[in-house]
Amino acid sequence: MAAAKEKASVCCSRDAPARVAGAPVIPMRAIAASPVGKVVAFAAGGGERVAASAAGASGAVIEEIAAVQPTTAKASSKGIPIMTRAQRCHPLDPLSAAEIAVAVATVRAAGRSPEERDSMRFVEAVLLEPEKNVVALADAYFFPPFQPSLLPRSKGSAVIPSRLPPRRARLVVYNKQSNETSIWIVELSEVHAATRGGHHRGKVISSEVVPDVQPAMDAMEYAECEATVKSYPPFIEAMKRRGVDDMDLVMVDAWCAGYYNEADAPSRRLGKPLIFCRTESDSPMENGYARPVEGIYVVVDMQNNAVIEFEDRKLVPLPPPDHLRNYTPGETRGGVDRSDVKPLIINQPEGPSFRINGYFVEWQKWNFRIGFTPKEGLVIYSVAYVDGSRGRRPIAHRLSFVEMVVPYGDPNEPHYRKNAFDAGEDGLGKNAHSLKKGCDCLGYIKYFDAHFTNFTGGVETIENCVCLHEEDHGILWKHQDWRTGLAEVRRSRRLTVSFICTVANYEYGFYWHFYQDGKIEAEVKLTGILSLGALMPGESRKYGTTIAPGLYAPVHQHFFVARIDMAVDCKPNEAHNQVVEVNVKVESAGTHNVHNNAFYAEEKLLKSELQAMRDCDPSSARHWIVRNTRTVNRTGQPTGYRLVPGSNCLPLALPEAKFLRRAGFLKHNLWVTQYKSDEMFPGGEFPNQNPRIHEGLPTWVKKDRPLEETDIVLWYVFGLTHIPRLEDWPVMPVERIGFMLVVSAFELFSVSVIGSEPKDPFVAFT
Repeated sequence: MAAAKEKASVCCSRDAPARVAGAPVIPMRAIAASPVGKVVAFAAGGGERVAASAAGASGAVIEEIAAVQPTTAKASSKGIPIMTRAQRCHPLDPLSAAEIAVAVATVRAAGRSPEERDSMRFVEAVLLEPEKNVVALADAYFFPPFQPSLLPRSKGSAVIPSRLPPRRARLVVYNKQSNETSIWIVELSEVHAATRGGHHRGKVISSEVVPDVQPAMDAMEYAECEATVKSYPPFIEAMKRRGVDDMDLVMVDAWCAGYYNEADAPSRRLGKPLIFCRTESDSPMENGYARPVEGIYVVVDMQNNAVIEFEDRKLVPLPPPDHLRNYTPGETRGGVDRSDVKPLIINQPEGPSFRINGYFVEWQKWNFRIGFTPKEGLVIYSVAYVDGSRGRRPIAHRLSFVEMVVPYGDPNEPHYRKNAFDAGEDGLGKNAHSLKKGCDCLGYIKYFDAHFTNFTGGVETIENCVCLHEEDHGILWKHQDWRTGLAEVRRSRRLTVSFICTVANYEYGFYWHFYQDGKIEAEVKLTGILSLGALMPGESRKYGTTIAPGLYAPVHQHFFVARIDMAVDCKPNEAHNQVVEVNVKVESAGTHNVHNNAFYAEEKLLKSELQAMRDCDPSSARHWIVRNTRTVNRTGQPTGYRLVPGSNCLPLALPEAKFLRRAGFLKHNLWVTQYKSDEMFPGGEFPNQNPRIHEGLPTWVKKDRPLEETDIVLWYVFGLTHIPRLEDWPVMPVERIGFMLVVSAFELFSVSVIGSEPKDPFVAFT
């Protein structure tokens, strides 16, 4: 992942140029530290903020100049090295394209034979994240804004090292010849990325074959699967029986096999594709998902690109072409687009309020780092709030969406086996969009690129993959004195970091919003195209909604898992957090409730991991607070952050449902664990064809580790039940779901909100 240019977006026309003609290019200084440690924002023309002309429809493209060059540390008279400048790569920066190339070349060179090297397929190459103390060391003494309070020195403490440990890459490699999956750790030299252009400078630290697993599928495999099925003679004959002779019309979506019985064991790499058929071969934007092909059962050996099972079980007629099937502009679907929407231009005449240095973001009183992985997509690191004289107050070490599961509720073939693990089986990050061609974000935008290895070991870049921008969010607070008629009001501004991915038919947008009052909102936006089924003439099914003749959309659910590594008021070497559950209770009738109206909030400490398997309960306004056990506010209350649920659900399936073998973590909305660096994914790292029951969270919590004062990780599972509507066709309007992290006795409001400027320079002109 790499920092990309910032863009002032001035319109939302699909034909708008990437850069407005005549827009000025404004150099942006990298944030640097002065001798006294003051951080200077990027500037134009010597100012402390970016300024750009905003007259009319003009915009500005803001380009970042070269990053601060690395230097060696100078030793003070007391023998303590002082970093006068930052080093090149922060320990949490995503792997660069050059680092990925080096890591892949290092692993390939370590192959024992030409055959082994040729059969290597690279599923993932990702940063091996360092321990938290290394991150603290980097933030304290090596990278601006230098924060030595993170690791305060005392007499006799260890000398600060002059260099950070080398960065490491972690690679998941699939051997197409042996059907083995291995994990490699490669140490990277800083030299290669700066001066060698990807020259081989890596060192293998370890390699390990992981038995009985299948890694995530790759886009190259999906293409190979489609070609294999479409060239299989019995399949061609089956399509002819359905009136289709042109294989160019056929779409084959390779779904992972899941695990239903021993035939799905990971000893073979399997795909069980779904089939669709377009009606027009010369229309690349036609919605092919409008014509599902039912009755054909195919199993593909993905290792050898061969069909190993095939049955034409039932001749279900293809649904007739639906004139409403397409979602492209009006003239391509026989309709007319809206003409009554006037332009809305986001105008920030003095530029954005955020400051960027590489992947480090500062906005208002917030600061954090941006990361990206092939599996999770966007990762937010080292979230903190600068609170006046109290300085930098940590809130969370790491925030991300680590898994999602989409189980379908139709017991008929093929829908009963549709239960995709979109992160673990496919990769949310690897399926992310480039946002440079759309209007996914408006305003002054900071984009970040993402780098991945493809299946054969090449490096691919998704340009403008992550979007960072400010949004007006209505009013933050208001009050009018009815006696005097005087009123005070403040507008709310939020900083949004997001990315969007497509997994087959569905789109998912993942957003982290940071607010001026200290809230953090996690939001998922669901859109895209329904996964459909075909009906026999006159047939209807209670397990779905008929949306067109011969066409229905099965009921299903979408579940997301957020991993929230909290650090409320905790420095890196501290583990002083606990979790309290809060339920609102109605007071019993009696002397304490003579008017029968009394209720109160009751708290319960979650003392261990097994106690902390909890579900949402809207009837009691249930929420959870992560508290610091040793820091209090001015009233003596422990400081904390609340996890406030939004709408939610649990799986609508019997306990014996086969998909719950791999997704036992869906059985509760909240799990709490002690931090452990290798506990990252709730269903284990390799859910594809996983035969093991309840791997991941349900197994980890059996240790029942204490939680009364420790390094806390929250796993919040949230979902929605989708009963499709006719209005969800041909493309589904966005559904939103998420949760909030809200300040609780953290005492930020008066400092950060009441004193905000009443006149907000963030203006939307219509």
